[in-house]
Amino acid sequence: MTKQFVCAVDVGTGSARAGILDASGALLGRAERPIAMNQPKPDHAEHDSRDIWTAVCTAVRAAREKAGVAAGDIAGISFDATCSLVVRDRQGGQLSVSTSGDKRWDTIVWLDHRAIAEADECSASGHEVLNYIGGVMSPEMATPKLMWLKRNLPKTWNEAGYLFDLADFLTWQATGSLARSQCTLTAKWTYLAHQDIAWQRDFFELVGLDDLFDHGNLPEKASPVGVDIGPLTAQAAAELGLTENCRVGAGVIDAYAGALGVLGGFAGDDQNIGRHLALIAGTSSCVMAMSPDPQPFAGVWGPYYGAALPGLWLSEGGQSATGALLDHIIRWHGAGGEPNAAMHARIAARVAELRAAEGENLAPRLHVLPDFHGNRSPLADPHAVGVVSGLTLDSSFDSLCKLYWRTAVGIALGVRHVLEALNENGYLIDTLHVTGGHTKNPLLMELYADATGCTVVEPLADEAVLLGTGMVAATAAGLFPDLNAACLAMQQGGKTRAANPAAGARFDRDYRIFLEMHRQRQVLDAIR
Repeated sequence: MTKQFVCAVDVGTGSARAGILDASGALLGRAERPIAMNQPKPDHAEHDSRDIWTAVCTAVRAAREKAGVAAGDIAGISFDATCSLVVRDRQGGQLSVSTSGDKRWDTIVWLDHRAIAEADECSASGHEVLNYIGGVMSPEMATPKLMWLKRNLPKTWNEAGYLFDLADFLTWQATGSLARSQCTLTAKWTYLAHQDIAWQRDFFELVGLDDLFDHGNLPEKASPVGVDIGPLTAQAAAELGLTENCRVGAGVIDAYAGALGVLGGFAGDDQNIGRHLALIAGTSSCVMAMSPDPQPFAGVWGPYYGAALPGLWLSEGGQSATGALLDHIIRWHGAGGEPNAAMHARIAARVAELRAAEGENLAPRLHVLPDFHGNRSPLADPHAVGVVSGLTLDSSFDSLCKLYWRTAVGIALGVRHVLEALNENGYLIDTLHVTGGHTKNPLLMELYADATGCTVVEPLADEAVLLGTGMVAATAAGLFPDLNAACLAMQQGGKTRAANPAAGARFDRDYRIFLEMHRQRQVLDAIR
């Protein structure tokens, strides 16, 4: 019997990545291609879905070539992607979502905040769907973006015939199927997967989207993660360099793929999975916890039923800018420059030298509230702003290093803030599973343990997001009887780092200051 393999595709903010994996979860070949982003004005960010598909196809062909695997041996493929919104006309052609009118830009990027006023309107509606998104609508979700489109680009809205979350768009390109993932619809489209009537049409009427179903080609029922959507079309198979025998699985949002990649080893262990938190950390950070029972509370998205593992409820928190914030600090400071890997490494090395010379309590009066792009969790306040306290006239490289270090501390304390909210509302989390770009930052990896007091697990898999999507693809291909079985068979384990008990008192003080800064910011905002 021919050994069978799967292809995982991960579309992030700046690139499309593809990986070829075997049935044990080993990554045999990987390739990456950049994707374009248009930012015509502040808070607007747009992709070209054709450009994304081209990048995906190029990456898949290159990854398979690196893996040395024949096209006919790829039994399944699945896609994960950012929760960006793709708009197509009734013939499937591109439609502009841009104020420029250029049809190329047909996708509103997940981080686009143009619809913040519409998000506030949704939050003010008081509708039941808010109970399953933490009580507050985010401008990163689909509904406010759709409201903005209808109001500001009525021609695009009137011509729209297909509305997709990006992962579902890729599945459509691959199969021609209009199926949508339970992950995307539940997490970003106010689809209540736990109810018999999942779409709450009265909510869409309430916010002026009563004609959504005339323009979206949305199914009545979502497809559970990993369900076999169908085979590749002849055209898609040719473009991807695969065959029409390759099955396509209902995909996931990228962070949810990461959650599967790092928490898959606990699939089916309902008693213990609630102790573990997935931290998918890159440009922004997502934290995800799963439990057999819903744990609804304000400030954390969800609980979402079946958005990752079947039968489990998922709560999602996060920070809107983390890696992006450290990049911003480098650009912002007079001694900074281009925030490339070499600059981050140089700063990290100098921070280590400064801590050795000046003591572990480096820059103790410098404090950073990291909400430069709003607070996703646990305050659910997209209007929140960042705060830096303790600045001097020092503009040296060492002052940049101290500000970078204290910004990293603020990011880790933000995770602690989310953790405390989860643990005050039914979870018992004591272990963080970290994946993404932050695993390459030694300062953050140390701080995630020491500032939270948790054990930190770094996955042995180089690409936990690709691994999670590979698990989905293997399920669709029939290599395993269900998603739980695929997760258990393909999980790769990890290496652990315990918190340093000697650091506890120092970070407890920092955390008290962190909470006080939140309070003071609210006081300042309230002054009229």
